[in-house]
Amino acid sequence: MSIQLLSEHLQTIYNHAESTYPDECCGIILGYLGTSKTVVEVMPTENAWIQEAANFPGEVQSQERRYAIAPQVMLQVQKTARDNSLNIIGIYHSHPDYAAIPSECDRIYAWPEYSYIIVSVQNSKADDIQSWSLDQHHQFQPELIKNII
Repeated sequence: MSIQLLSEHLQTIYNHAESTYPDECCGIILGYLGTSKTVVEVMPTENAWIQEAANFPGEVQSQERRYAIAPQVMLQVQKTARDNSLNIIGIYHSHPDYAAIPSECDRIYAWPEYSYIIVSVQNSKADDIQSWSLDQHHQFQPELIKNII
């Protein structure tokens, strides 16, 4: 499987990641599912980790190492997507001063069929970007990013 996005989608992710540095950013990816995933819209969201951390006992309490999208935001975006005949096809987030590789926490809380785009931000500048999706054993596998313009 691959995920197809426009240059403007990538730029939105890069800009969001750099603007929240040294905290992680996060957002929702809307589009179509098919033989590949086609992105229609990238929606930056607030990193609600501070408000949501209590729901993840034993996890670190810093937005520099974790992200969360508020459940009410997910529900609202899901409704909007459905009203516009779109699907939530993925989530993006940043890894400040760390590689664009999913953490164990990313894997544990990941949902099947979603793409997980991770952008590495080194010293406040967006660097590497990778997309991941879960296999049948709930392990992340790299997913090809196709820049369609």
